[in-house]
Amino acid sequence: MEIRQREVSFPRPVLFLMERLAAGGHEGWAVGGCVRDSLLGRVPHDWDLCTDALPDQMRECFAGLSVIETGLAHGTLTVLVDRVPYEVTTYRVDGAYTDHRRPDGVRFVGRLEEDLARRDFTINAMAARPGRLEDPFGGRQDLAAGRVRCVGEAKLRFEEDGLRILRAMRFAASLNFEVEEATAAAMEQTAPLLEYISRERVFAELCRLLTGPGAAPVLERFPDLLQWVLPEIGPCRGFATFHPTHCRDVWGHTLEALGKSEPDLAVRWALLLHDLAKPGCFVRDEEGVGHCPGHGELGALQAGQILDRLRAPHKLRDQVVFLVRYHDASLPLTEKGIRAWLRKAGEENLRRLLEVKRCDLAAHRPLEPIRRAREDCGRFEALLEQVLAQPPLWNMKDLAISGRELMELGMKPGPDMGRLLQELFDQVEEGTLPNEGQALRRAAADRLNKKKNPDAP
Repeated sequence: MEIRQREVSFPRPVLFLMERLAAGGHEGWAVGGCVRDSLLGRVPHDWDLCTDALPDQMRECFAGLSVIETGLAHGTLTVLVDRVPYEVTTYRVDGAYTDHRRPDGVRFVGRLEEDLARRDFTINAMAARPGRLEDPFGGRQDLAAGRVRCVGEAKLRFEEDGLRILRAMRFAASLNFEVEEATAAAMEQTAPLLEYISRERVFAELCRLLTGPGAAPVLERFPDLLQWVLPEIGPCRGFATFHPTHCRDVWGHTLEALGKSEPDLAVRWALLLHDLAKPGCFVRDEEGVGHCPGHGELGALQAGQILDRLRAPHKLRDQVVFLVRYHDASLPLTEKGIRAWLRKAGEENLRRLLEVKRCDLAAHRPLEPIRRAREDCGRFEALLEQVLAQPPLWNMKDLAISGRELMELGMKPGPDMGRLLQELFDQVEEGTLPNEGQALRRAAADRLNKKKNPDAP
């Protein structure tokens, strides 16, 4: 795989900060992810700089600017230019990593290459300034090859910081790259270090991994690593369901479904977790066919527990639990049923549920029951669009006719008016009557006329 690259394009504030450093007699380089993304033609999320200037010297160079001492002990200052923060850090090398997560201390150095040598992956160990790229470890070559490779000895890099194991998986997924063999082997060797990582950081890395275009291939290559942070996937690996619509084990089916989905975070989490409960619900009938009754409900419970453990935001947790619970449920194919689901879940979650169901079904053999289920998804979506195109009907107040209008048609207030309004509401909800004022007034007038003239045709 050969990936086309561009030259680094520097935004004006970054050039301004480099000029300030140069005016003080110091180097200034853009470094790390901003260089990587710019070479790939992506817009960097933020820009970091490194310099030979010590913190006190940086203060002098940036006199008159808003400077925040965010990481002074590690040589980092944050400079605001046009209210946008830019981190500027003195060249440094790290001390020992006794907790396998962060260095016990840092030592400032005077050479850029020493600073780049401490970084995790070659694609993150490049520095640039106008007209020049410093790439002592072959990062640009690895970008071109679509490869994630450690700087220096891979095992040492992961022993320093166990989070780098997940970062390697995340970069491979988000960039759709391959992990170089020696780096992959070192990840497997140092996998127990994942236990040192906080749950919040595990969750953050998994979210970025899951929404990457290469998420499914990365998870397929590194299931042992994922199992360290999501042990619940273990029983799914190699578990056959003995059902004619399935051609892979539960884990293989999960990855196939995930790989077919849009990069929506809730959808991808739901697809990752949707069949976790199958091994625990599995039974075989008299003909030897496997079934997993109740796996949606039990899976929703497990999904909630997992996301609570990882300290996921409550909104995302609730979305994923809903999607897992109903991923295998029959969809309503009436306007009344769809309105009921809209009241329960909302449009956003229903559209996500459709995506989950479609991806789940696409990962089955295309037998007749699967074909019918896919057709039902299409009918549900068409009905959903019809319902959403009408004025909202959450309760009686949303009905496009009021008691006052019924009085104008000659009806007196009282129980009969309430019963007529309820009848009109039910018909709109069932889809036999549109929620439009003219249609509702005509229907109400017809009922009133029939009541006055019961023998009229």
